[in-house]
Amino acid sequence: MQVFIGIGANLGDAKATVGKAIAALAQVPDTTLVAQSALFGSAPIDSSGDDYVNAVAELDTSLSATTLLLHLQAIELAHGRERPYRNAPRTLDLDLLLYGAQEIHTADLQVPHPRMTERAFVLLPLLQLAADISIPGKGHAQDFVAAVAGQRIQELACGCLRK
Repeated sequence: MQVFIGIGANLGDAKATVGKAIAALAQVPDTTLVAQSALFGSAPIDSSGDDYVNAVAELDTSLSATTLLLHLQAIELAHGRERPYRNAPRTLDLDLLLYGAQEIHTADLQVPHPRMTERAFVLLPLLQLAADISIPGKGHAQDFVAAVAGQRIQELACGCLRK
């Protein structure tokens, strides 16, 4: 299954943490790291603190969405992730953005990620990896870029792994 993971951090050495998170994603069982976007710096949205370092990784996995989510949460915890309140600054945030063309709505998981079309730090790295990608139930990702054009974001470093 083709999946896309949003990666973000703004506490500690965020750039190094994002790099370590990508390496950890490559070690998830029954999963292959297919590609990773450039690293982007972005201002916090609905939050405070330092700027975020963000990226998106494309994976191929045979894991269920729920099992993959458990692995993502374990990687977050290994990097000191705490959840004191919604949108709190974080050492690491891993979001399951897309799980194939599936729409998943459970108490623990919403796919596609419910706010991905509202975030430049998700859309721009995602489009680097999959320029023609469609978001299930929403439409082409490219169609949402104009709406986030006012959000401050800049490419920091490539470090990319492209298909």
